Amino acid sequence: MLKPEDFAIKTLGEAQVVSPIKFSTVRGDGIVNFIGNDVTIPYAINSDAEPELKGLEFESAGPRKEIYFRPGEVTAAIMTCGGLCPGLNDAIRAIVMQLHYKYEVKKILGIRFGQQGLDPRTGAEPVELTPEGVKDIHLHGGSALGTSRGAVDPEVMVDSLVRHGINLLFSLGGDGTQKGNHAIFQAADRRGLKIAVVGVPKTIDNDISFVYRTFGLDTAVTIAREAVRCAHYEAVSAYNAVGLVKVMGRQSGFIAGFTVLAANDANFCLIPEIPFTLDGENGLLRLLEERLNRRHHAVIVTAEGAGQELMKHEQEAATYDASGNIRLGDIGFFLKNRIIEHFQAKNIPIDLKYIDPSYMLRSVPANANDSMFAAALGRRAVDAGMAGKTDLLIGYWHDYFTHVPLPLAISRRKQVDPEGELWREVLSTTGQPVAQAAGL
Repeated sequence: MLKPEDFAIKTLGEAQVVSPIKFSTVRGDGIVNFIGNDVTIPYAINSDAEPELKGLEFESAGPRKEIYFRPGEVTAAIMTCGGLCPGLNDAIRAIVMQLHYKYEVKKILGIRFGQQGLDPRTGAEPVELTPEGVKDIHLHGGSALGTSRGAVDPEVMVDSLVRHGINLLFSLGGDGTQKGNHAIFQAADRRGLKIAVVGVPKTIDNDISFVYRTFGLDTAVTIAREAVRCAHYEAVSAYNAVGLVKVMGRQSGFIAGFTVLAANDANFCLIPEIPFTLDGENGLLRLLEERLNRRHHAVIVTAEGAGQELMKHEQEAATYDASGNIRLGDIGFFLKNRIIEHFQAKNIPIDLKYIDPSYMLRSVPANANDSMFAAALGRRAVDAGMAGKTDLLIGYWHDYFTHVPLPLAISRRKQVDPEGELWREVLSTTGQPVAQAAGL
């Protein structure tokens, strides 16, 4: 059960340095204000929330009047970890600009290729980051710093931070990255080192807990929507045609769900959170057959992690990537083959088109919404770090930016609630039976 202390934010010490930012602390004077440490955002706002949840609050993110670090004594570093995601360069650029222009920090380093860049054996030395050097990186996809998967010994990483004089680390990444950030904090804390570790939640799957959304999701849905619409055009232009689209989402089906809502053209949505069957009365194949008999076209959207329990052979031969993630069976090809086999056995002609835009979703430049959002997260990460706050990431909750303790953020993986509003909207949009959606 969650407790108020789970939401407490760690600090390196008392903030006694006056911020160089010229904001106000007075309401009504027409000048934008600092955020007080006593400003909080409630965890639960709905009236039917459990009583114990109503007292839980996040600390609000934003610039503080008093900061911990003297700007001239700061060496900041930025690294991007894990898979690519639209908005990475926007966040990097915003961090550099906020540090340089708002807090007058002049020494900013870029760690090359994620955590591997903090392992001396790779030979990837940090690069200096300046406003001039990053001014245009937000126009491009990918990461200007490079990225990698796989964990590095936190003691080795802290050694590298000390060697380069880094006392403020910004790390952009998903669940695995944030676990690594927490390990870095713990290693530094054991040594009594005053190194602030601040995470920026980067995951296209939107699967970090206690954060409503992460940057990259909106861009991914925008690209995936076009793929679904193309699948729809293919399907309605032929007789008994099926458009099958696979999108990212290893353990969480947010991209698939939001894409279905944005496209409004899908008839079935398959996500990891909700098991489904292929055969039997409520099986996907029978429902698809009924759909084709009735309308002669259909569109299926599946997340990459859906239906893994159906692929026994793939599960038996499973391997793992450098981050320790199991390599999933390809649900797209599996469904394609099973659908074709089913209709061939019944001597029913179909025309199936399979579209997999997965890597297009993560490598493109951010759209306008994600660009603004990623930059805002980056700026608030700087505000938190300069105030001496550590072992946290910047969240977004009830339309406010928040401070989320890393132990809380990594305590569970966020998934689509099978009884929640998003899935209810998906069912209303696709028209797929509730029984099939529940795997009954």
